[in-house]
Amino acid sequence: MRFLILAIVLAFPVADLIVTVRLARWTGVPLWIWLIGSAMAGVYVLTNERDEFRARTLAAFRGHENPLRSLLDSGRRVLAGLLLIAPGIISDGLALLLLALPINLHGRLEPQPVAAGRASSRHSASTVDGDFRRLD
Repeated sequence: MRFLILAIVLAFPVADLIVTVRLARWTGVPLWIWLIGSAMAGVYVLTNERDEFRARTLAAFRGHENPLRSLLDSGRRVLAGLLLIAPGIISDGLALLLLALPINLHGRLEPQPVAAGRASSRHSASTVDGDFRRLD
């Protein structure tokens, strides 16, 4: 069973590269344009995701965003970036599918209430700050 899984994992990049070579011949576009273009797109996705992940992590620490949502979105984009870097049209198609699907935008992962003592710094317009003193 281990060897079957290993054979599938090793055969996918080879089959993907064969499909890419045939598609490059069929379209007339040089193979290096397909490979370098998708690798540059993958590097762009990964570097852009690094900056966005920092911002989402800080927002999650402050209580503005659910940390699970940001972790799933970041993992999806990192996987898509790695698939874009991998040579082949099939892996590029899977990466574009991962980027295009609206996974986790307005799902069931709503922000949880903040625990006592960790209130966020957001104030509504109807809130009045002040001191309270009881007079007897």
